[in-house]
Amino acid sequence: MMMMMNENMTAEMQTCMQACMDCHKMCMETMTHCMTKSGKHMDMGMMSMMRDCSEMCMMAMNMMMSGSEFMHRTCMLCAEMCEKCGMMCEQMSDDSKMMECAAACHKCAESCKMMGMMHA
Repeated sequence: MMMMMNENMTAEMQTCMQACMDCHKMCMETMTHCMTKSGKHMDMGMMSMMRDCSEMCMMAMNMMMSGSEFMHRTCMLCAEMCEKCGMMCEQMSDDSKMMECAAACHKCAESCKMMGMMHA
């Protein structure tokens, strides 16, 4: 998916937006995956964490796209949420989809942290 790139969008922002998009998508896919399973995959805390993480990634992306003055703080919060979501997903190490989601979350967390710190 191609995003609108304006001239004052840095390579870091583009990388971060892509990481947010990937994480958002992976959280959505993983929630769907969990709903087809039973038992521990349907943990409501886990499901709401993935939903929150997915929403936060979209918000961070939108803030970066619009060049919002709040984007750096939003990215810091997004990093925190992605980190937590990734750690929760890692607890299901026997499930490859959960591990994929964890990886996407951690990658997004790193990228968002860098974005957030650039203008701290």
